[in-house]
Amino acid sequence: MKWILRGIGLILFVVLVAVVSLMFLPADRIARIAADQLRSFTGRDVTITGDVSMTFWPVLGVSAGGLEVGNASWTDKGPMLTAANAAIGVDAMSLLRGDIRITNIEATSPTIRLELRRDGRASWQFTDASGAAQIETATTPARPARPIGIERLKVTDARLIYDAEGSDLVAYEGVDLTLDWPERLGTAEITATLRPAGEAVTVTATIDRFASFITGAVQPVVAELATGGDTLGFDGRASTSGAVAGALRLATTDTGVFLRNIGLSGADLPQGLGRSIDMRTDLTLTPDRRLALRDLVADLGGNRVTGAADITLRGVPQVNAQLNAGALDLTGATGGNTGGAGGGNGNVAPAGSGWPTDRIDAGGLAAFNGEIALRADSIDLGGLRVGATRALVRNDRSRMVIELREVAAYAGQVTGEFVMNNRSGLSVGGTLNARGIEMQPLLTDAAGLERFNGRGDADLSFLGSGASVDAILKSLSGKGAIKVGRGTITGIDLDRLMRAGDAGGGTTVFDSLGASFDIAGGVLQNDDLLLLLPNYRATGTGVIDIGAQTLDYLVTPTALRANAGRGVAIPVRIVGPWSAPRIKPDLQAVIDLNFAAEKQAVEARAKDKLRETLQQELGVSQQDGQTVEDAVRDKVEDKLRKKLFKLLE
Repeated sequence: MKWILRGIGLILFVVLVAVVSLMFLPADRIARIAADQLRSFTGRDVTITGDVSMTFWPVLGVSAGGLEVGNASWTDKGPMLTAANAAIGVDAMSLLRGDIRITNIEATSPTIRLELRRDGRASWQFTDASGAAQIETATTPARPARPIGIERLKVTDARLIYDAEGSDLVAYEGVDLTLDWPERLGTAEITATLRPAGEAVTVTATIDRFASFITGAVQPVVAELATGGDTLGFDGRASTSGAVAGALRLATTDTGVFLRNIGLSGADLPQGLGRSIDMRTDLTLTPDRRLALRDLVADLGGNRVTGAADITLRGVPQVNAQLNAGALDLTGATGGNTGGAGGGNGNVAPAGSGWPTDRIDAGGLAAFNGEIALRADSIDLGGLRVGATRALVRNDRSRMVIELREVAAYAGQVTGEFVMNNRSGLSVGGTLNARGIEMQPLLTDAAGLERFNGRGDADLSFLGSGASVDAILKSLSGKGAIKVGRGTITGIDLDRLMRAGDAGGGTTVFDSLGASFDIAGGVLQNDDLLLLLPNYRATGTGVIDIGAQTLDYLVTPTALRANAGRGVAIPVRIVGPWSAPRIKPDLQAVIDLNFAAEKQAVEARAKDKLRETLQQELGVSQQDGQTVEDAVRDKVEDKLRKKLFKLLE
């Protein structure tokens, strides 16, 4: 029992000596030791300034008025970390053994500057993170200092600056960061909260062998970014040099809000083209910021896309991608049904009330440069629907060219290109070449014209500008031609018209139709329509006001065998809105075309009768080369002259 009591007393004595030794250990001495260890740990200059005081609870350590950690030698942008208030805690027993085990570092309202150069150099890559470097003191220690560790790092209300060479400076205020690293050679848990746009953005990460990771080694990483119910997750391997490889997942309910929450320029993406995203892909990112996506599967809010992409993330992203889609619905981008016959869909006005005047947001054209090859089983453009499509999208500084290499549409094929240019205001244009197209469904979808049926070829070039569909179509210019084989026109029976003068109802069957046209100011002008029918021929001339959705067109059918072979023409005027045009014979034109000789004969007989009457009643005699009007005037002047002479006598 005596020896037990002596042992307990010895232990208490040692503890008392340790406590007293710690109490009399100068605070600036501990601060200097901690600074030396941090310097060895990071390879950077570490300075503790301001008033330094000891803390005994809850941990042994020092609090300082200021802490500064130097930056990499290749930058002149200032320290990597500066803090007005800092606290550093150490393990007491390790300190008595001559080792330094930093249990925690806390900094309040610091400024943290992270820099990345194009060549891959990063300011957060430390030269010695093993902790094996010796403490620099007045005398060289007899043995190397044992490795140190930082169990916990806590930063509150920080200002985080990210400066990547070649990109805009990014700064975040009010950042909270916690690092839990209980074992120096073990796993680190990181939690950070940022508020780039007011909404909290939480980043969590688990990094194996964290000591090797911060020196630039590639280590397993699991990370997730979450804000407002949207998440961006990664599971793979990464390094601080920017080398990343693994599985990436992205799930957003509103991509524009998600982008704004993380401090990027939000875009009002159309439904079906990324307004919401559910994506999975294998990702590889190199230190020079080249991103490769493979086995990409993305649901863009109703449209499912698969493929691969290579993206350069320096400045405006440079994209090279190959994408495949099934049934692609682009009505979200086109504003719904743009045809002139259907009812409103989305922001589209009903037929006859004009085109949509909502402002078109074309800012997305500046989001990337590059090329995207697209294959789709079918595409719904709202007003138009096409089948299997092979296209190439090229975008260069807000000018997008959609090259239609192969498009199955309306039982035929379409090639050409469509251009959207938003460099100095939005303009659209392009060329289209269609072969073997069924005209009735095409004209119904495009303009609400349901009366014309036939299969033919068409060529079109066009250009329009403006901030809305209405403005673009009212400014439209261009030219084109159309050639159709055998077909029908419903709503008018030319045979009945020629026989009975009735233009209403029925159907006209024709053998061929051809026409060319010019477009200026949104108005299509045609003067050479030629429609061939059995025993008939029809020509046409007039205007179609695309901007106003009206037409005024004169069709002149001619019965080739009537009137003793001279033909009989009965012009028909089609006038009014597209949705309900009026069809009526032009009687004045009927008279002018068919009774020109009879009209001249009647006029001649009337003049002869008038001449005889004047001669009998007035005694007027018409001289050679003199008109009846001149003869009457001369007769009247002669009589007035004689009366004037009598007054003067």
